[in-house]
Amino acid sequence: MTSPSPRPSADTLSPPAAPSRVAVQAADFDVSAELAALRAGDSRVGAVCCFVGTVRDRNAGDAVASMELEHYPGMTEKSIEAMVDEALHRFELFGARVVHRVGLLQPQDQIVLVAVTSAHRGQSFQACEFLMDYLKTQAPFWKKEATPQGARWVDARESDDAALARWGIAAVPNAAQGS
Repeated sequence: MTSPSPRPSADTLSPPAAPSRVAVQAADFDVSAELAALRAGDSRVGAVCCFVGTVRDRNAGDAVASMELEHYPGMTEKSIEAMVDEALHRFELFGARVVHRVGLLQPQDQIVLVAVTSAHRGQSFQACEFLMDYLKTQAPFWKKEATPQGARWVDARESDDAALARWGIAAVPNAAQGS
């Protein structure tokens, strides 16, 4: 009788196949399900960090009844994939997931999920913030808010450009309008 093969340790296991890294969709997302899928079966993960952006009912001092997000299908996903690649290059990550909604959204609706996994919290916190700063200024999304004064397009803020600059990246004018 032969002895059973030794079970490989967590250090020698290959990471599981990664789920899709980017989704641009009209449908809402389930944060718990997204995080579970991101870290599924990867025993190397010691930290999971996520950011969820939601629609506010006020912007620039005005009431916001709704927000409509538009994008260029294909180009938007490619742009976000490049952002994820940059984050994977800069930080010691095991995985990343970005979900961004488009279409008509109401106050309190979820707009965006940025989630990352790594061995330690510092890398996860930094990578999550890096990706969100990048999304706010560089992703090709356009936002239109419905206010009592009428509809208006939302421009990226100078503070968003400054947040991106701290990562050594200059914002490209008109690349995005406030993701």
